[in-house]
Amino acid sequence: MGKTKIPESIDYDRRRFFGSAAMALAATQLGMMGSADAQTKATQLPAVKPGTNTSFASLKQINAGVLNIGYAEAGPADGPTVILLHGWPYDIHSFVDVAPLLASAGYRVIVPYNRGYGTTRFRSRKTFRNAEQAAVALDVIALMNALKIKKATIGAFDWGARSANIIAALWPERCQGLVSVGGYFLTSPKAQKSPLPPGAELQ
Repeated sequence: MGKTKIPESIDYDRRRFFGSAAMALAATQLGMMGSADAQTKATQLPAVKPGTNTSFASLKQINAGVLNIGYAEAGPADGPTVILLHGWPYDIHSFVDVAPLLASAGYRVIVPYNRGYGTTRFRSRKTFRNAEQAAVALDVIALMNALKIKKATIGAFDWGARSANIIAALWPERCQGLVSVGGYFLTSPKAQKSPLPPGAELQ
């Protein structure tokens, strides 16, 4: 069995590209989901200048389900909530240029570290370690419960996008809107039991 090589350094330009691409789309979508006024006026957000921000003002911690979750928060506490989920092997800094834009447009922005990242920790040593996307989706629901957020727009890319898709599929009442960029499709376990045609399997 071959070993997977993990890169020793993160490609920050690629990380910013995914974060900026995801959130440029998110900003457009969020602008369309605003008040009835927004349907007649285009939402004017300042252009994203990559590298303008390098960190979040502060990080918070909260017990949520099986985790103590570290997260950044920006914007008014009473604004409509946007939750941004990072992919692998990136982290919350994928959204460091985007969170201030959404906050300046009046959104409450929550950017959690997924399990296994940053300051997010399991609350018990006995908890089974599992980082599949469905587990991360459940973490987000637990975070929303802990922060008393009934409904949020979820923006995500890569690995985080699949978790966002799962939230939208399993908890549609908690999902105001979804911006899913560069993620993976939800698959049917039953369909996966049937092999593809030989040519497709060979690829």
